[in-house]
Amino acid sequence: MKRIMLKLSGEALAGEKKTGFDEETVRGVALQVKQLVDDGIEVGIVIGGGNFWRGRSSENIDRTKADQIGMLATVMNCIYVSEIFRSVGMMTNILTPFECGSFTKLFSKDRANKYFAHGQVVFFAGGTGHPYFSTDTGVVLRAVEVEADVILLAKAVDGVYDDDPRKNPDARKYAEVTIGEVIEKNLQVVDMTASILARDNRMPMWVFGLNEKDSIVNAVKGSFSGTKVLV
Repeated sequence: MKRIMLKLSGEALAGEKKTGFDEETVRGVALQVKQLVDDGIEVGIVIGGGNFWRGRSSENIDRTKADQIGMLATVMNCIYVSEIFRSVGMMTNILTPFECGSFTKLFSKDRANKYFAHGQVVFFAGGTGHPYFSTDTGVVLRAVEVEADVILLAKAVDGVYDDDPRKNPDARKYAEVTIGEVIEKNLQVVDMTASILARDNRMPMWVFGLNEKDSIVNAVKGSFSGTKVLV
């Protein structure tokens, strides 16, 4: 495995606090990613924006404007997390699909590849740059564009279940499931648009619990205990 795309759930990064970001949780993620980078694996990262903004639930804000606020929230999230990454000795860059002055660089595949070649962790912020598309779609799109080997979905839940395990203690976790089954059964690994994009471009996704010890490193090089969504 040479290049991975890691999607970090804002809910999981909140740690025990359940809101905002827990710095020790983020630092733990950074130390795991550093192990991978030191071993020559190229890492791209997408972070959700929901910790800062849940505007879609408001009836007083236009959907397009709410989504624009959400995109900017992902930029803030990436700036914060990338600084924690730098504090443990990694080089980082943040790419966005729209201009953010000196805060980020404008996304292009060539620019991303240049940063990867220099051993940098590349954060892909701002989603797709368009309303009505989630960060789920954004991570699949970027993974396809930069030809990642796999998308790692680090969540608060430790895999894909046939029902919500937080509500149903008898819910069964899949060790493997096809993207076709995910779409057919509406298993909600990622949203439907992202699922179809992954299926059509044969992009595998591995789902696991972020807060398990060494879960990211184990997903790449050790004992994987989550769910592999295969194409």
